[in-house]
Parts: sequence; C-alpha cells; structure tokens
Amino acid sequence: MLMNKLQLMRLSRISLALGLAMTGAGAYAQSTTGSIFGQAPVAEGESVQVKSTSGVTREVAVGADGRYTVGSLPLGTYTVSLVQGGKVVDTRNDITLRVGSGTEVSFAAASGADATSLSSVTVSANAMPAIDVSSVDARTVITSQQLAKLPLARSAEAIALLAPGVVPGYSGFTGTTTGGSLVSFSGSSVTENAYYLNGFNTTDPLSGFGGISLPYGAIDQQEILSGGYGAAYGRSDGGVISQSGKRGTNEWHFGAQVQWTPAFASGVSPGSYYVSGANAGNLYRRYSDNKSWQTTESAYVGGPLIKDKLFFFAAVEGQKQSGDSVGAVTSSYDTKYEYHNPKWYSKIDWNINDNNILELTGASTKTSYKGNLYNYDYATNSTSDLNSFDTSTKNSASVYVAKFTSYITDDITLTALYGKQKMTYYSETPGYDPTLTYISGSEFENPAITGGSPIVNSQTVLTAADPSHHATSDNLRLDLSWKLGDHTITAGIDNQNSHDMDDGETGSAWIYGYGDAATAISDSPYVAAPNTGAGGENGYYVSKYLYSTSASVRVKQRAQYIEDSWQVDDRWLVKIGLRNDQFTNYNPDGDAFLRMTKPQWAPRLGFSWDVNGDSTLKVYGNAGRYYLAMPASVALRAAAGSLYTNEYYTYTGIDANGNPTGLTQLASSTGGAVSANNEYGQAPDAKTVAASGIQSEYQDEYLLGFTQQINKDYVWGMKAQVRKLRNILDDICDTNTIAAKAQSLGYDVDATALNGCYLSNPGRSNTYRIPNSSGGYYNVTVSADEFGMPSAKRNYYGLETFLEHPFDGTWQAKIDYVYSKSYGNTEGQVRSDIGQTDVSATVDWDFGKLMENSNGLLSNDRKHQLKIYGSWQAAPEWMLSANIALLSGTPKTCLGYYGADESNPVGYGSYYHYCGGVASAPGDAGRQPWQHIVSLSAEYRPMWAGQKLGFNVMVYNALNESVATATYVRYGSSTAVNTNYDRVTYWSTPRYVRFGINYDF
Repeated sequence: MLMNKLQLMRLSRISLALGLAMTGAGAYAQSTTGSIFGQAPVAEGESVQVKSTSGVTREVAVGADGRYTVGSLPLGTYTVSLVQGGKVVDTRNDITLRVGSGTEVSFAAASGADATSLSSVTVSANAMPAIDVSSVDARTVITSQQLAKLPLARSAEAIALLAPGVVPGYSGFTGTTTGGSLVSFSGSSVTENAYYLNGFNTTDPLSGFGGISLPYGAIDQQEILSGGYGAAYGRSDGGVISQSGKRGTNEWHFGAQVQWTPAFASGVSPGSYYVSGANAGNLYRRYSDNKSWQTTESAYVGGPLIKDKLFFFAAVEGQKQSGDSVGAVTSSYDTKYEYHNPKWYSKIDWNINDNNILELTGASTKTSYKGNLYNYDYATNSTSDLNSFDTSTKNSASVYVAKFTSYITDDITLTALYGKQKMTYYSETPGYDPTLTYISGSEFENPAITGGSPIVNSQTVLTAADPSHHATSDNLRLDLSWKLGDHTITAGIDNQNSHDMDDGETGSAWIYGYGDAATAISDSPYVAAPNTGAGGENGYYVSKYLYSTSASVRVKQRAQYIEDSWQVDDRWLVKIGLRNDQFTNYNPDGDAFLRMTKPQWAPRLGFSWDVNGDSTLKVYGNAGRYYLAMPASVALRAAAGSLYTNEYYTYTGIDANGNPTGLTQLASSTGGAVSANNEYGQAPDAKTVAASGIQSEYQDEYLLGFTQQINKDYVWGMKAQVRKLRNILDDICDTNTIAAKAQSLGYDVDATALNGCYLSNPGRSNTYRIPNSSGGYYNVTVSADEFGMPSAKRNYYGLETFLEHPFDGTWQAKIDYVYSKSYGNTEGQVRSDIGQTDVSATVDWDFGKLMENSNGLLSNDRKHQLKIYGSWQAAPEWMLSANIALLSGTPKTCLGYYGADESNPVGYGSYYHYCGGVASAPGDAGRQPWQHIVSLSAEYRPMWAGQKLGFNVMVYNALNESVATATYVRYGSSTAVNTNYDRVTYWSTPRYVRFGINYDF
C-alpha cells in the first residue's frame, strides 16, 4: 500500500505541469480564478466532477492519458469526485483554490476493492506539492487566513510590502482617493503600478497614485506580482496589486469587528531641527505634542439567496481618526483634525447553469478630512485660541463590475468583464479670506526687519481646487481560452477609457528668498541680482507667485494580446505571448496631443522546468517588455494652457500679515513676471505639444530563479531580476536650443513664441513641429547631444533568496532577503527626492544642465531588504504572529547652484546636481538610516465561546524606532546656504498599539 501511495504521489506530481498548462486558468497575474487538475486511472466513461460551496458544478472527462483539467473556476472550497459508470467512486474534500494557480487532485485506481481501500486517502493543502511548477513569474499570494493572523496595517500597500522587492515609497506621496502610503516595486516609481479589484483595473486614472482597495475583512486573497506577468495584462512597469473579494457560499456567515488604536499607547517621532545655515541647531518642528487615536468598525454577511444558484456577500467598514498635529515654527498652529474613511463591498454570484456564471461586484471607498487651526506657542508648548479653519476635503471612488464566464466546451472558455469607476474630489476652506495672501519661505524673511521671528498670517490655502472636480474610467475585457492538445491558446482585448472633468488648481503666494546679493537670481529667464533693488543689499528678496491649471481631458487605451501556454513534455512548460498597446491622450478641446497608436509590441517569454518530474525542484525564467500609458493629469501642464510665473522684488518692510512693503521690482527678461517653462497661460496647438513619433515609456525585464523542496517541511529558492528602462517620456523645456536649431536650418522662428515645454523622449533625438507663417509647420530635429543631455537610464538588479515553512496546522514562517541596486538618471514618472508629483513633467530633462552629474543611486534604491513573517498556534486558544522588516536607507541628494561658480543658467535655482560648487550625483550625500520594524500580534479565541469570539492586540513597530525617511535636498550656495538643507522632512511611523474584538459565526 505504501508503495502504491508513493507511486501515486510521483505520478500526480509529474502531471502537475501538464495539468496546469492545459487550462487558461492560472495563466494571468490578475486572474480571479484558479484551476483543478490531476491524474486518474483510465477507464471507459470516466469523469471528474467538482462542486464548490458556492454551488459551482462542473464535470469533465478524463483523457485517454489519464489526465483531466477543470479551468477558470471561481475561488472557493471544492469537493472533487471521481465518477465511473455514473457513480462516484472516490472523493476529495475541502480543496481550496489559490488565485491564478492550479491545485492538483489525483486519484488512484478506484474500482472494486481498491476503491474502498483508497477512498480514505485525502488530499489536503498540506499534502499538496509546495512548489507550483506552472508559474513563470514572480508572485506572492496572501490569503484571508494569513491576513487575519499577521500584524499589518489595514491597506493593500501594507500587504504588498510582504512581497520581495517591494519597499515603501517616498513618504510624501499618497493615494489620490485613499490618502494612504504607496510602494515601489523593484526600483520603479510609485505611479507605475497597477491595481485590480475582482479583475477590474482600479488604478487612479488621474496620475497613477494608488487605486481602490477592499474593506480589509472582505479580502479573500491579494496577489502581489513583482515581475514577469503574462501578455493578458499591461500598463505597468512597476508591480501589480490585485485583490479578490469574498463571495457567498451555501452556508450563511456573518461577523463583526471593532478595533481601537489609542493615543496613550502610541509613540512620537523626534523633533526636526535645522542643521545648516543661519538657523542651524534651532528647532524646526516639535512632534512630542502630536497625538492621534483611531477606531475601526466593520461587519460582513454572506450566504445563499437560492441554494446552489444565487449567492450574496456584503461587507462594510468605517474608520475614524482624530488627533492633534503641531506645525513647524514657520507655521505654528495646532491642527485638531478628523478623518472619516468608510468603505463598502458587495458581490452577487449567479450560477445560471453548469456552463455559465454571472458575477456582479460593487465597491466604494471615501475619505473626508476637516480640521481647525489653533494658535500654538513654541516657547511654552501651549495651544490657545482658534486661528482659522483648515481646508476640508471629501474624496470618493466607487466601482461597479459585471463579469460573465461561459464554459462553451471542456476546452473553450469565454470571459467578458465590464466595469466602471466613478470618482469625486471636493475641497473647501470654511471662512476663507481671499484678501490674505499665503506666505511661503518665511524663514528667509530679512531678520533685520523681523527681528528673527517670522511674520505670517492665518491664510492656509496655497492652491485651491475646483470643487466640481470628478472623473470616470471604464474597462472592457474579452478573453477566449482554447485548449488544443499540448497548447492552450488565449487571446483577448483590454480596453480602457478615462475622463477627468474640471481638474485644476489656482494659487498665489508671496515667496521669500535669500541668495548671494551680487549674483543674478536667474540667468535664463533673466532676473537681476538682489542688490540692484532697495533692501536687497544683503541678498534678501521676494517673489509674487501665480499658478493656475484648469482642464477637462480624456484618455483612450486599447490593447490586444495572444498567448500560448505550451507543455513541451512532462517537465517543460513554455509560455509565449505578444501584446500590442495603443494610447491616446486628448486636450480640453478634444484634440489628441499624444497619439501612440503605432504597434507597441510587447513580447513575453517564460519557461518552467520541473527538474525531477515530481515538483520538488523548479527552475524558471522570464523575459518581457512592458509599456506604460500616460495618465490624464499629463494634460494639465503640457496641453491645457497652464500659468506658472514669479515676479521678483526687493523690499524694505513687512506688514503684520507677512506682506512685503517698500517693493522695488527687479529687472527681468520680460520686464515683469517670468516663467522658467514659458507657462504664461497660453494653450498650445495640440499638434505641437509632443515630439513627432513620440514613444511610450517602456521597460525590459528578465527573471531567472529556482525553487526547491528541501523536505516535507521546508522550501527554499533564489531569484535574480534585472530591469532596464529603455525609453522615458517627459517634457523638455530648452526652447532656446530648439529655436537655435531651427534657425540653423534656415527657418524663421521666434523663441518666445514656442511652447514652454515639449513632451519628448529624453536622451534621444526628437522632432518638433513649429508653426510657420504659411499655416503649416517646420519639422525641427534636435539630438540629445545638442540638448546636452545623456541617454535615459534606470537599471535595477536584484538577487533574492528565501526559506519558507508552509503552514502545517501549527506554524508557518517565511524569511526573505533581497540584495538590490537601482541606479541611473531618472526615477521614472515622478521624482521623490524633491517630492514632485507632476507625472512626466518633472524637473528632470527640462534642460541639459539639470542632468549633468545626474547618474547615481535612485530614490527607491534599498541595498538590503530582510523580511520575516509568520504565525504560531501556541495553544488551541492562542495564536501568536510577527512581521519583521529590516531595510537599509534610501540615498540622499544634494542639489545646489550650477558649476564651480554656482550660477543659475536656466533659472531653476538650487536644482542642479552640484553641492557647494562641487559635482554631486544622487547618493553622494549619503543615505538615510536603516529601518528596523518589528511588529507583533496575539489573538485569544476562547473555547467557551466556540472560538467564534476573538480578542486580539497588535503592536506595530514594537521597538518604537522612528528614523528619518526623507530630508530637504536643496543646498543653496556656498555664500547663502539654504537653512533647510538636510533638515528631516519625514520620519518613519513610530509605535502604535491596536486592540480588537471580533465575532465570526
């Protein structure tokens, strides 16, 4: 009998690769389904029947070779039965599927006495092969069972941080609709990720900052893909966060949970101090008086509306956070604030018949904020009277999705998905006083006038958004999978449309500045030195800042793909795919200003080698190209006629509201306000916004790794990953060079009549259309050398190794280490070191001189990443868990004035890769400190309550370590060092404790 079992196990594992390759299920990174496959004895009229707890029933014939596959199954728990002669002769119970993967269920000879003797052999999750030899990508799946145990923050990004190569993004970047922190995958910027909910793309269509996620208790599984996904999906060269929500079953279940994070158990970050310039050593911001507390209430219910036919699941979550936040000495207010963040999720599953399934999903997330600003005295650490009201915001996003699956035959499956996402963005400032101008840079006010105490007013609004701002996006997917012998051919379309309405901001401010008194504030556009005006003899000046963007725009994205999953033999699986993307961005007039519709071929090739033929050792690899679309917000600065000007003065006094008096206007190239990017509010011709033949950002990626089962308890592996950015899309603003090239070609071109900036492929030759007097266009080609720019570069190298003990009913743990390097001269769509959120319109590439010495370590580089997480059923009533992350710090940057003479040739100020007149590449200024985050949790489920009632506590960052994650990077000049340089701008989250009570029935 033992020999029969061993032979069966080996036979079934050999069939693993074959079975998985025979189905379209499990082939896609953002799949919401799984598959069941395996081996059975060959007998006439033999079939395998699967039935889920949510009523899905399918029956397929066993092939002449003894293999069977049931693909595209909704996630859930299944009973798998072997049927011979119309009778069930063997059954396997409690088979749980994992998203995007196959689950092996094999049967021995099942007739006569053998059927009786072998029917007791049960396949469970612990007995199944620990290695999935069908996958060729880098993915991590976290289940609801794990989420209930592990000490995590309640967000999709916090879950994603469990995966190798995923690190926290810049602390100042947050999700557009969620307000939560964002993550970087393997060196890419935080806007280059894709988010999915039940197969629908929820990625923020405005700028790519995050996406909608489910109520925490409604997450069935979260799939984190950090590389190598198939041709069915695209529009990401970072990573993928895909959530599958729970669904109803044939049994009614309900539950509720209350969580409380009190202020008394929370730590605080250290104070932030000036470390350079005239204020060195002085306190900038005190955090010890900050406090916050949070409550979360959630509930769920699910079950059959019609048994085996119609099912329902719904979940709600309400989160409230209140607290106090003390501002910096330059804005010394104590803000008492409240956040309200409700979410809901619902799902209906209709098993129309055994061959057709309809799924309907609805989800919503909202975040609202309001706050009151009270006067705060830094000398006495005391809060006094109400000063003003903070800007209140109300953002929301809702998703509605329909998915239809038809099992046309055992070999052909059709899926169709259509969904729509609606977003609203509203803000207002109660008591807003338009007569008060926002004061910025008060630390640079002339101390001879202020006496060393900055003078400001109660205006807290720098920019105001249009309160009617809203957006929509829709996604249509059609996928057809056809099994042909050893091949499974899958093809489909992936279409998406986004509309951004009434987007934009307006703002004005007085911005105080300080520099070398005898040096021009800007060389191009020219602004005279401070000492040419009264009061500027010591280098102090002020500028009147005006900013305005306003637009309603749309984006159209289309894609087609085909992929072949080919089982070459019983050990080799090859996946060959090809995807073609088309992207079109439209300006407010409905004219296309970015049309990237020529074929953008993205080949994908992967393999998996089951070395021993028993799923104990897998070698796999992957190579692919990935294109990234431009979100809607690109139009605001590039194609919609933005205003961005500064008018410079010296001053001899400052009034009680912080406004400069005794103004003397400084000479400038325009005689008044200047714009370094020629943004004076004029709308450009759509045909001239982008270079002719412009190409999308795209990246090539290569994976090679192995996974080995050491014994029945442990699995280990290694993976090498290489990413190379092949093309970047950003704006170039060096219109003088474009005009000079046009004139060298004999064209009569006025440089002042050109657009402020042009969307381009930096580091390559670009051809620009320039209007001529006859109503046509000149075509002017400018090379990267002529612009004085290097080739665009972003390279990532990572080497991962891990050791895992799968859950055996008592404990589970995984330790994962990644050594990596991310370097080049461009982070991607955004720029973390200066906190710039203008997608594909960053400071990078505007002028060649800004790119000198730019090749270095990029902002998301983390040389070392060690992650350990796991859980232990210490006793029947007690579960203990831990999550540890040890991360080396990110590189630091020092940006100063240009060259050894510290000049300002392009008018950007302290944004050149020089520090005190010395060349300074990113990373040359050092690194931020390591982060050591140790989080612990414990749960008690008493037997006297049938273990339906749970009491839990989580301690995030038990060491209460709060270290700098970002510092101010603008150095200024040697003669006028910026007093903010190297000051800490963000700290890592200190300790907090979360208590919870939950009941599940």
